[in-house]
Amino acid sequence: MFSVFWTTLLFFLWGSTTYRVESALGEPDCNNGYCISLNEGVITAEAGLCVVIPCSFTTVDGFTPKSIVWFKCESWKRRCGDSDIVFHINRDKVPSEFLGRILLLDPDVSQRNCSIMINDLTTSDSGSYQLRVNGLYHGSSDGVTFLSKTSLSVKDLSQRPSLKIPPLTEGQQATLTCTAPGLCSGSPPNITWMWRGKGEMEANVTGNMTASFKTENLTAVSHMHSSILTFNSSAKLHNTNVTCKVSFISGITTEETVTLKVNYKRQPQINGKTTVKEGDDLNLICNVESFPQSVVVWTRHSGSGIYSQNNTGSATLVISNVTTEDSGQYVCTANHLNETVSVYADVKVSWFSKILKSSGCVHQSALLTCVCISEGFPLPTITWPLLKVHKEYSVIKTVSNHRVNSTVTISLKNLHYVSFECDSSHENEDAKENLTIQEYFTEKEAIQSKTILEKVFSLQVIVAFLIGVLLSAIICYLAAKCNRKTLKKSENEDGTLKMISQDDPRIDDGQDVQSDITPAQEEAVNIPIAGEKSASETSEDSKDVQYASIDFSIMKRRSTKEAAKKQASTLTEYAEIKTRLKEQRKDDSKKECETLECEDEDLTTKHAEQMKHCVTEEQNEVEAVYSTVKDALVEI
Repeated sequence: MFSVFWTTLLFFLWGSTTYRVESALGEPDCNNGYCISLNEGVITAEAGLCVVIPCSFTTVDGFTPKSIVWFKCESWKRRCGDSDIVFHINRDKVPSEFLGRILLLDPDVSQRNCSIMINDLTTSDSGSYQLRVNGLYHGSSDGVTFLSKTSLSVKDLSQRPSLKIPPLTEGQQATLTCTAPGLCSGSPPNITWMWRGKGEMEANVTGNMTASFKTENLTAVSHMHSSILTFNSSAKLHNTNVTCKVSFISGITTEETVTLKVNYKRQPQINGKTTVKEGDDLNLICNVESFPQSVVVWTRHSGSGIYSQNNTGSATLVISNVTTEDSGQYVCTANHLNETVSVYADVKVSWFSKILKSSGCVHQSALLTCVCISEGFPLPTITWPLLKVHKEYSVIKTVSNHRVNSTVTISLKNLHYVSFECDSSHENEDAKENLTIQEYFTEKEAIQSKTILEKVFSLQVIVAFLIGVLLSAIICYLAAKCNRKTLKKSENEDGTLKMISQDDPRIDDGQDVQSDITPAQEEAVNIPIAGEKSASETSEDSKDVQYASIDFSIMKRRSTKEAAKKQASTLTEYAEIKTRLKEQRKDDSKKECETLECEDEDLTTKHAEQMKHCVTEEQNEVEAVYSTVKDALVEI
């Protein structure tokens, strides 16, 4: 009968992964009072492991068992011989290939437990096993060989090591356990660790790494062989393969490979341009490297809604046709295993307003001051190309918000500009502007300038007046010359002009003209007439007055009173003569001008007016001459 202990052990072994028992112990097979209980079916096992062949027996009264012998023989043999012994108390009778590999589960034979364990199985261990019990029957040596046999089938090893991997977290210590298959293996196996199949312990495993072998005694005859690996978890080991390899003494090996999963997270990374031009599209991607995957959320710092959310460890923020209002701070938040990590992106929308209209230049006191103002983000750069040709200048730059003010002051001296160029550059954009220069004078400079202008104007007026006087003199001279030639020609053609005809009907025949003038004096009386010269002045070319001889002896004497009454009619006659002479002079002047080819034909209208004034003066001169004659007649 089995004791309770061994019964429990057998059931434990049968239920283990070391081997399978096709059927439980069958009914006892008895012969002459000797009974044996064996497994009714075929026991299967795997090479490299171990197997337990359960067995129990009973004997007749008076028989005391002393030792047990197991045979492995062919199934067709009724009884096995000494050549088939695989287990014997005398080790010399056991072949070397079985020596030490088979042992009794309970060395106390009196317990009638005949179960054996075969370690380090090979496929050659397959076959039929038969039991013989030696002892004393009433004090005499005796023994019994049971006819019943049990069958064992050993197949190739298919079991793998058992790997126990706890949750791994980056930065924390981890322990991996690899247990070899087979709870009853006789010889401890060799257990090794391999990372990615490159060796026992790969160099990229960070931190301390130790491997230890452990054998745990489950029962007196069963053992658990395992290896424990301790290391510091790292994200580098995430998704790497670790292999536990078990090598048995028979050369049979088995291994198990698992993929490590290390919980870790990295800081979120934002990819994309955070500075974009106004009107372009904003495209930012937030990636979070972690295990397990993080939930990524895009929000604006002001909290105005969720722009994008994804649980794949990545999220994209897209804003089309951005404006300056889209500038600001955006937040990428990653949730990982109840932990939250956030990063920020400062989005800036660049813009450029080129050169403002308030820019310009002022020229004052030989100094040119130009101001160029430009706005934009980022700030534009202002340059002055014309400064290359100047040595004396100063540039002052001021910045206010997004506005740049550049002021340049140049000493021009003898130079003068109508405009001055200002260049403003912003990223890939350029703007150029020719700034108009305004003249500016101080009060003193204005007075000086006004005085100078007045002097210049006065000088111009004086010069114009002198030129006018000179031209007038020339015109008068030419006109006078024309008049003299005309009068001279008239004198030659008409001879001596007689003032009063003797046949004048206006003279009364019955009245004698009273005269105190002697004939000699009459010849001496000469009245000046324009265009005729007297005998005494003929030789003098500088005198223009000519005289006409009037013979008063032929005139009848009239009384003084009647002469006074007739004065009016006489004046009228002289007026007619004067008018006729003026018309004659005009005609003669015209002819003279034609003869001289009208030298003054190209004179301006102003000069013509001056000539008219000159002729008027000549007419006045004629009038003065005739006034002299009138006065002479009155005296007569």
